[in-house]
Amino acid sequence: MLQQYLEPSFEARLAALLRMRAEQARLTMHAFTLALSRLAAKITLVVLIVAGFGIMLMTALIAWGVFGRFVLNDTPTWVEAGSLLLMAWFIFLGAAVGVRESDHMGFESLLAFVPREVEAVLVLIIQGLILLFGAAMVFYGLQLVEKAWVDRIPLIGIAKSWDYMPLVAGGALIVFFSIERVLLILTGVERAPLRVRADRVGGGEL
Repeated sequence: MLQQYLEPSFEARLAALLRMRAEQARLTMHAFTLALSRLAAKITLVVLIVAGFGIMLMTALIAWGVFGRFVLNDTPTWVEAGSLLLMAWFIFLGAAVGVRESDHMGFESLLAFVPREVEAVLVLIIQGLILLFGAAMVFYGLQLVEKAWVDRIPLIGIAKSWDYMPLVAGGALIVFFSIERVLLILTGVERAPLRVRADRVGGGEL
């Protein structure tokens, strides 16, 4: 009779098992989010390097066009089209990085006057809208890429689809970074900075 009272009931054992499984799931999601954030930081750094190189290359092309026009009296016809194509790439790539770094327009003044719970909900809603916007960029951008594949960009001769590929790439990055932000909010994991140190496993400074 005494042993019956000392042994945990079925409900207690089930509750303990559920708590253990929930904790395991939380730790797994925490580790996944941390790994995803580290990957996002590395991708962000690569994107910034590519965008910066695009800006420098566009500047060099414009300078060459000016030099050819006023010094050589022979304006390169492909400079303008090439510069516009490069500009589209670094603008959309930079916009995606701005989503991760929260450099886009927001409602910080509104969020400062609402409770923390409401703030978290509003931030999740905002990130969801940004994610949908990025997905729309990818969806409609792919349609434009497909339709323009047979056309050619004047003076360059490459497929006009290259004009719309930055839209797809930027949208895909926006979706990826928005998913990262949502998981960070839900799990409470600290976002990995741009420069990731490989000798740190997690927590604190990376």
